[in-house]
Amino acid sequence: MKYHASFERLSGLTPESTGISPKGSPSAPIHALLFDVYGTLFISGSGDIGTAEKKAQKKTGLAALLHKYGLDLSPDRLVGVFGEEVRIRHEIMKKKGVDFPEIVIEAVWKKVLKWTDIELVRQFAMDYELAVNPAAPMPGLFAMLEKYRSMDAAMGIISNAQFFTPYLFRYFCGKFPPGLGINPDLTIYSYKFGYAKPSFVLFHAAETRLATLEILPENTLYIGNDMLNDIYPASACGFQTALFAGDARSLRLRADNPDCLSHPPDMVITALDQIPEIKKASQGLTA
Repeated sequence: MKYHASFERLSGLTPESTGISPKGSPSAPIHALLFDVYGTLFISGSGDIGTAEKKAQKKTGLAALLHKYGLDLSPDRLVGVFGEEVRIRHEIMKKKGVDFPEIVIEAVWKKVLKWTDIELVRQFAMDYELAVNPAAPMPGLFAMLEKYRSMDAAMGIISNAQFFTPYLFRYFCGKFPPGLGINPDLTIYSYKFGYAKPSFVLFHAAETRLATLEILPENTLYIGNDMLNDIYPASACGFQTALFAGDARSLRLRADNPDCLSHPPDMVITALDQIPEIKKASQGLTA
């Protein structure tokens, strides 16, 4: 499998309890389910996909990564150069009116490393991400997807993501997202749009695509672990929302953010196996 070796080095992560209890119920029938990925479907060592230097500098795997690729750089230097290139690109995009810019990760690494072999660049990009942000599936991920796909509801994704995100599903679940019942037309990856969450652009794109399936926002449930990146924009765009509070390392409550306070989640869940039960609970409601 392409990029297989990158995942073989992942250690077993397990969720850390948040001490929060599930609550809430759907307000209307659910005909579509949209997921965040990092921190929701997958345990994320840093809590989210990201490029922040402070995350990378804490990881010991970077020295081994540099040695593997024969790069004569210190980890601090690599992270610094990479971070500066990201900042430059973000600034350019902000000047063009992009509220929350998203990069294309292989383009950044191609510039930083000065390599021409794009497949080698992609391999490095994946190795780097997994070194600074190890990942593993949330308990019950595959079973939940299998159970939910048997129900009469569409599934999709709205996620801050890069090209390697689908490979997490392939490695841990044996199939890419479409093979797991996730509709490609309802799969919104940030790097393909140039916008990152919490930009409304991604949620409006999902709303437009749902409309082609005659599914309204109020009949769509969006599940994510971050009150600002997930719950606030989804709620503001009219979706039902469920805060995933199943792992302390990724839960982002943002208690001091006024936007988050004004858009509380409709539900809180603490395990993926609770999701099909939400769908069942919605079936008796009037559309």
